[in-house]
Amino acid sequence: MLWAYWPTLRAMVRTWDTIPDYSHGYLVLPAALLFLWVRRDRIPAIASRPQWLGLLLIGLAIAVRYASARWYIDALDGWSIPLWVAGTVWVLGGWRMLWWAAPSVAFLWFMVPLPWRVERWLSLPLQKIATKASCWTLQMLGQPALAEGNVIRLHDMEIEVAEACSGLRIFMGIAALAFAYLVLVRRQWWERLLLVVATVPVALIANATRIVVTGLLSQWASGEAARRFSHDWCGYLMIPYAALLFALVLWYLGRLVQTVEIVDVAEALRREKV
Repeated sequence: MLWAYWPTLRAMVRTWDTIPDYSHGYLVLPAALLFLWVRRDRIPAIASRPQWLGLLLIGLAIAVRYASARWYIDALDGWSIPLWVAGTVWVLGGWRMLWWAAPSVAFLWFMVPLPWRVERWLSLPLQKIATKASCWTLQMLGQPALAEGNVIRLHDMEIEVAEACSGLRIFMGIAALAFAYLVLVRRQWWERLLLVVATVPVALIANATRIVVTGLLSQWASGEAARRFSHDWCGYLMIPYAALLFALVLWYLGRLVQTVEIVDVAEALRREKV
Protein backbone atom coordinates (compact mmCIF):
# COMPACT_ATOMS: atom_id res chain seq x y z
CA MET A 1 0.00 0.00 0.00
CA LEU A 2 2.82 2.40 0.88
CA TRP A 3 4.61 1.59 -2.38
CA ALA A 4 1.47 2.09 -4.48
CA TYR A 5 0.29 5.26 -2.75
CA TRP A 6 3.66 6.89 -2.08
CA PRO A 7 3.30 9.56 -4.83
CA THR A 8 -0.24 10.31 -3.66
CA LEU A 9 0.83 10.67 -0.03
CA ARG A 10 3.74 12.95 -1.01
CA ALA A 11 1.37 15.19 -3.00
CA MET A 12 -1.03 15.45 -0.05
CA VAL A 13 1.78 16.30 2.38
CA ARG A 14 2.97 18.99 -0.03
CA THR A 15 -0.53 20.50 0.04
CA TRP A 16 -0.63 20.37 3.84
CA ASP A 17 2.70 22.21 3.92
CA THR A 18 1.86 24.94 1.40
CA ILE A 19 -1.83 25.63 2.15
CA PRO A 20 -2.44 26.38 5.85
CA ASP A 21 -6.19 25.69 5.56
CA TYR A 22 -5.34 22.04 4.82
CA SER A 23 -2.76 21.78 7.60
CA HIS A 24 -5.24 19.68 9.60
CA GLY A 25 -4.23 16.80 7.31
CA TYR A 26 -1.34 16.03 9.66
CA LEU A 27 -3.84 15.36 12.46
CA VAL A 28 -6.15 13.03 10.54
CA LEU A 29 -4.23 9.77 10.99
CA PRO A 30 -3.45 10.32 14.72
CA ALA A 31 -7.12 11.22 15.27
CA ALA A 32 -8.26 8.09 13.43
CA LEU A 33 -6.01 5.97 15.65
CA LEU A 34 -7.39 7.79 18.70
CA PHE A 35 -10.94 6.84 17.67
CA LEU A 36 -9.89 3.17 17.61
CA TRP A 37 -8.36 3.50 21.08
CA VAL A 38 -11.47 5.18 22.50
CA ARG A 39 -13.69 2.41 21.08
CA ARG A 40 -11.37 -0.42 22.12
CA ASP A 41 -13.89 -1.78 24.65
CA ARG A 42 -16.25 -2.63 21.76
CA ILE A 43 -13.74 -4.33 19.49
CA PRO A 44 -15.17 -7.58 18.06
CA ALA A 45 -13.36 -10.84 17.61
CA ILE A 46 -11.26 -11.20 14.45
CA ALA A 47 -12.77 -13.46 11.81
CA SER A 48 -11.39 -16.99 11.86
CA ARG A 49 -10.66 -16.90 8.12
CA PRO A 50 -10.26 -14.22 5.44
CA GLN A 51 -13.46 -12.59 4.22
CA TRP A 52 -12.97 -12.45 0.49
CA LEU A 53 -15.94 -10.12 -0.07
CA GLY A 54 -13.62 -7.36 1.10
CA LEU A 55 -11.82 -7.68 -2.22
CA LEU A 56 -14.80 -5.89 -3.76
CA LEU A 57 -13.83 -2.70 -1.92
CA ILE A 58 -10.19 -3.16 -2.88
CA GLY A 59 -11.26 -3.61 -6.50
CA LEU A 60 -13.37 -0.44 -6.22
CA ALA A 61 -10.32 1.42 -4.90
CA ILE A 62 -8.32 0.25 -7.92
CA ALA A 63 -11.12 1.40 -10.25
CA VAL A 64 -11.18 4.82 -8.57
CA ARG A 65 -7.41 5.12 -8.99
CA TYR A 66 -7.76 4.26 -12.66
CA ALA A 67 -10.43 6.95 -13.08
CA SER A 68 -8.13 9.42 -11.33
CA ALA A 69 -5.30 8.69 -13.77
CA ARG A 70 -7.63 8.57 -16.76
CA TRP A 71 -9.25 11.97 -16.14
CA TYR A 72 -6.43 13.66 -14.18
CA ILE A 73 -8.45 14.10 -10.95
CA ASP A 74 -5.91 13.92 -8.14
CA ALA A 75 -8.53 13.96 -5.38
CA LEU A 76 -9.97 10.65 -6.60
CA ASP A 77 -6.59 9.06 -6.05
CA GLY A 78 -6.59 10.23 -2.44
CA TRP A 79 -10.22 9.23 -1.90
CA SER A 80 -9.41 5.68 -2.92
CA ILE A 81 -7.22 5.27 0.19
CA PRO A 82 -10.15 4.86 2.67
CA LEU A 83 -11.74 2.34 0.27
CA TRP A 84 -8.50 0.35 0.16
CA VAL A 85 -8.17 0.44 3.96
CA ALA A 86 -11.81 -0.59 4.43
CA GLY A 87 -11.41 -3.51 2.05
CA THR A 88 -8.24 -4.66 3.80
CA VAL A 89 -9.91 -4.52 7.22
CA TRP A 90 -12.87 -6.47 5.86
CA VAL A 91 -10.63 -9.18 4.36
CA LEU A 92 -8.42 -9.60 7.41
CA GLY A 93 -10.83 -8.87 10.27
CA GLY A 94 -14.32 -9.54 8.98
CA TRP A 95 -17.47 -7.46 8.59
CA ARG A 96 -17.87 -6.80 12.32
CA MET A 97 -14.31 -5.51 12.54
CA LEU A 98 -14.97 -3.17 9.59
CA TRP A 99 -18.12 -1.85 11.29
CA TRP A 100 -16.17 -1.18 14.48
CA ALA A 101 -13.39 0.62 12.59
CA ALA A 102 -15.78 2.50 10.25
CA PRO A 103 -15.51 5.92 12.02
CA SER A 104 -11.71 5.86 11.76
CA VAL A 105 -11.76 4.69 8.15
CA ALA A 106 -14.32 7.33 7.16
CA PHE A 107 -12.30 10.02 8.92
CA LEU A 108 -9.41 9.42 6.50
CA TRP A 109 -11.42 11.21 3.80
CA PHE A 110 -10.69 14.52 5.51
CA MET A 111 -6.98 14.33 4.77
CA VAL A 112 -7.60 14.62 1.00
CA PRO A 113 -7.76 18.19 -0.43
CA LEU A 114 -10.83 19.06 -2.49
CA PRO A 115 -10.58 19.10 -6.28
CA TRP A 116 -9.96 22.51 -7.79
CA ARG A 117 -13.23 22.42 -9.76
CA VAL A 118 -15.28 21.68 -6.63
CA GLU A 119 -13.53 24.47 -4.74
CA ARG A 120 -14.31 26.95 -7.50
CA TRP A 121 -17.95 25.88 -7.80
CA LEU A 122 -18.62 26.18 -4.06
CA SER A 123 -16.41 29.20 -3.41
CA LEU A 124 -18.51 31.74 -5.34
CA PRO A 125 -21.55 31.79 -2.99
CA LEU A 126 -19.29 31.49 0.05
CA GLN A 127 -17.31 34.53 -1.12
CA LYS A 128 -20.46 36.64 -1.12
CA ILE A 129 -21.50 35.46 2.34
CA ALA A 130 -18.01 36.05 3.75
CA THR A 131 -17.84 39.54 2.23
CA LYS A 132 -21.22 40.65 3.58
CA ALA A 133 -20.73 39.13 7.04
CA SER A 134 -17.24 40.61 7.43
CA CYS A 135 -18.31 44.04 6.19
CA TRP A 136 -21.28 44.08 8.58
CA THR A 137 -19.04 43.08 11.51
CA LEU A 138 -16.50 45.79 10.68
CA GLN A 139 -19.30 48.36 10.55
CA MET A 140 -20.55 47.17 13.95
CA LEU A 141 -17.02 47.74 15.28
CA GLY A 142 -17.11 51.34 14.07
CA GLN A 143 -15.03 50.87 10.94
CA PRO A 144 -16.08 52.64 7.69
CA ALA A 145 -16.31 49.42 5.70
CA LEU A 146 -18.11 49.21 2.36
CA ALA A 147 -18.65 46.06 0.29
CA GLU A 148 -18.37 46.26 -3.49
CA GLY A 149 -18.72 42.81 -5.02
CA ASN A 150 -16.11 40.63 -3.28
CA VAL A 151 -14.01 43.62 -2.19
CA ILE A 152 -14.26 45.41 1.17
CA ARG A 153 -13.16 49.05 1.09
CA LEU A 154 -11.76 50.14 4.43
CA HIS A 155 -10.37 53.67 4.68
CA ASP A 156 -7.80 53.93 1.90
CA MET A 157 -7.25 50.21 1.40
CA GLU A 158 -9.10 47.33 -0.23
CA ILE A 159 -9.53 43.82 1.21
CA GLU A 160 -10.27 41.36 -1.56
CA VAL A 161 -12.18 38.27 -0.44
CA ALA A 162 -10.63 35.92 -2.97
CA GLU A 163 -11.56 32.29 -3.56
CA ALA A 164 -8.91 31.24 -1.04
CA CYS A 165 -10.71 33.38 1.56
CA SER A 166 -14.19 32.01 0.83
CA GLY A 167 -14.02 29.67 3.81
CA LEU A 168 -14.46 26.41 1.88
CA ARG A 169 -11.12 25.01 2.99
CA ILE A 170 -11.78 26.08 6.57
CA PHE A 171 -15.13 24.32 6.32
CA MET A 172 -13.37 21.02 5.58
CA GLY A 173 -11.22 21.30 8.68
CA ILE A 174 -14.18 22.27 10.84
CA ALA A 175 -16.29 19.41 9.43
CA ALA A 176 -13.47 17.06 10.44
CA LEU A 177 -13.49 18.60 13.90
CA ALA A 178 -17.27 18.08 14.18
CA PHE A 179 -16.82 14.46 13.13
CA ALA A 180 -14.27 14.00 15.91
CA TYR A 181 -16.68 15.52 18.44
CA LEU A 182 -19.40 13.09 17.35
CA VAL A 183 -17.11 10.12 17.88
CA LEU A 184 -15.48 11.20 21.14
CA VAL A 185 -18.29 13.05 22.94
CA ARG A 186 -21.15 10.95 24.24
CA ARG A 187 -24.36 12.89 23.61
CA GLN A 188 -27.96 12.14 22.81
CA TRP A 189 -28.97 11.84 19.17
CA TRP A 190 -30.63 15.27 18.99
CA GLU A 191 -27.53 16.93 20.46
CA ARG A 192 -25.39 15.19 17.84
CA LEU A 193 -27.76 16.41 15.14
CA LEU A 194 -27.53 20.00 16.41
CA LEU A 195 -23.75 19.69 16.46
CA VAL A 196 -23.76 18.67 12.80
CA VAL A 197 -26.08 21.58 11.95
CA ALA A 198 -23.76 23.95 13.84
CA THR A 199 -20.88 23.07 11.49
CA VAL A 200 -22.03 25.57 8.86
CA PRO A 201 -22.45 28.63 11.14
CA VAL A 202 -19.22 27.81 12.98
CA ALA A 203 -17.34 27.72 9.65
CA LEU A 204 -18.92 31.00 8.55
CA ILE A 205 -18.11 32.69 11.87
CA ALA A 206 -14.52 31.43 11.78
CA ASN A 207 -13.96 32.70 8.25
CA ALA A 208 -15.61 36.08 8.94
CA THR A 209 -13.42 36.42 12.03
CA ARG A 210 -10.32 35.89 9.91
CA ILE A 211 -11.31 38.63 7.46
CA VAL A 212 -12.34 41.04 10.23
CA VAL A 213 -9.09 40.56 12.16
CA THR A 214 -7.15 41.05 8.93
CA GLY A 215 -8.95 44.35 8.34
CA LEU A 216 -8.39 45.54 11.90
CA LEU A 217 -4.69 44.65 11.77
CA SER A 218 -4.32 46.62 8.56
CA GLN A 219 -5.71 49.67 10.38
CA TRP A 220 -4.15 49.30 13.80
CA ALA A 221 -0.80 47.70 12.87
CA SER A 222 0.32 47.50 9.26
CA GLY A 223 -0.51 45.90 5.96
CA GLU A 224 2.41 43.48 6.41
CA ALA A 225 1.05 42.30 9.78
CA ALA A 226 -2.38 41.77 8.21
CA ARG A 227 -0.86 39.80 5.33
CA ARG A 228 1.15 37.59 7.68
CA PHE A 229 -1.88 36.86 9.82
CA SER A 230 -4.11 36.07 6.85
CA HIS A 231 -1.68 33.89 4.90
CA ASP A 232 0.79 32.49 7.42
CA TRP A 233 -0.90 32.08 10.81
CA CYS A 234 -4.61 32.11 10.28
CA GLY A 235 -4.93 28.64 8.79
CA TYR A 236 -3.29 27.18 11.90
CA LEU A 237 -5.38 29.23 14.34
CA MET A 238 -8.81 28.60 12.85
CA ILE A 239 -9.10 24.96 13.96
CA PRO A 240 -8.45 25.73 17.68
CA TYR A 241 -10.81 28.70 17.34
CA ALA A 242 -13.49 26.44 15.82
CA ALA A 243 -12.91 23.90 18.61
CA LEU A 244 -13.61 26.68 21.11
CA LEU A 245 -16.84 27.55 19.28
CA PHE A 246 -17.94 23.91 19.32
CA ALA A 247 -17.14 23.74 23.03
CA LEU A 248 -19.38 26.78 23.56
CA VAL A 249 -22.17 25.06 21.61
CA LEU A 250 -21.85 21.95 23.79
CA TRP A 251 -21.75 24.09 26.94
CA TYR A 252 -24.89 25.91 25.86
CA LEU A 253 -26.70 22.64 25.14
CA GLY A 254 -25.69 21.40 28.59
CA ARG A 255 -27.09 24.55 30.20
CA LEU A 256 -30.20 24.55 28.03
CA VAL A 257 -31.33 21.02 28.86
CA GLN A 258 -30.74 19.85 32.41
CA THR A 259 -30.83 16.15 33.28
CA VAL A 260 -33.33 15.52 36.06
CA GLU A 261 -34.25 12.42 38.01
CA ILE A 262 -37.93 11.67 38.63
CA VAL A 263 -38.37 10.22 42.11
CA ASP A 264 -41.46 8.61 43.62
CA VAL A 265 -42.25 10.57 46.81
CA ALA A 266 -43.66 7.57 48.64
CA GLU A 267 -40.63 5.47 47.78
CA ALA A 268 -38.30 8.25 48.91
CA LEU A 269 -40.09 8.55 52.26
CA ARG A 270 -39.99 4.81 52.76
CA ARG A 271 -36.24 4.76 52.15
CA GLU A 272 -35.74 7.66 54.56
CA LYS A 273 -37.56 5.78 57.33
CA VAL A 274 -35.50 2.67 56.72
